[in-house]
Amino acid sequence: MIYYTLPPAPELARYVRFFWVLESEASVSQPYIHRSMADGCAELIFHYKGQFNELVAADKTEKSFTAGLHGPSQTFRRFAIEQGFGIFGVYLYPFALTQLFSIPAVEVKNQMPDMASLLGAEGKDLEDKIMTAPDNNTRRQLLSGFLQKKLSKNYIKQPPPVFASIQAIIQNKGLLSVNQLAEQASLSPRQFERTFKTHSGFSPKLFSRIIRFQAALNEYGNQQKSLTQISYACGYYDQSHFIHDFKEFSGHHPRLYFSGQSAESAYRDG
Repeated sequence: MIYYTLPPAPELARYVRFFWVLESEASVSQPYIHRSMADGCAELIFHYKGQFNELVAADKTEKSFTAGLHGPSQTFRRFAIEQGFGIFGVYLYPFALTQLFSIPAVEVKNQMPDMASLLGAEGKDLEDKIMTAPDNNTRRQLLSGFLQKKLSKNYIKQPPPVFASIQAIIQNKGLLSVNQLAEQASLSPRQFERTFKTHSGFSPKLFSRIIRFQAALNEYGNQQKSLTQISYACGYYDQSHFIHDFKEFSGHHPRLYFSGQSAESAYRDG
């Protein structure tokens, strides 16, 4: 299995966290199972090789898109594929959806629209170019050019101050005071919450919980810390609180995930 990330161009770094690539072999006898977990950020996803089925119930599957958006999510979903695959992704700050596509994050939270539904003919044209590109460096160049054009077209000279609040919560792993952020944005708590939800998809409190959970996920592979140490380092007031949030946002007990025995953590070992 191959997984790696690529940095965005400096002019996109305010909105694009990174590009990523995931490639692997799979078969009917050894299918690959992917679990998308709760995430405060959004992703543009292009399956340039293979197509996943979403496992929507014990005995039911549905074809997933070949290209589309995975909006900010507070839930987990499971996907499976029985052939070799390749995926190119663009990991976005949630407010990038407003700035790049004039789509408030709250409109696509917990949703996965395909590219045509998201951006019409323009989205379908982009999908075709990404699918037929000869390599991932070309895909990065194509997507960078596309996003830079969208940014210049929809440029906002003075982005709402809540953009900086969202970014600060992410950078500080969900451990900032919401009231202090509202004061810094010069907004009343009610105004702050309403604007924050528009551009992140969630209330500040729920968004912070999801970001704290993501920070815990990133401790995977840290053999120096016990589950208790991870939970306290990530701002959970006790281990039961940590387990509750982890199971809600991932569907896993953290002990299983951090043991490395979960199939869905395989890409982190690649």
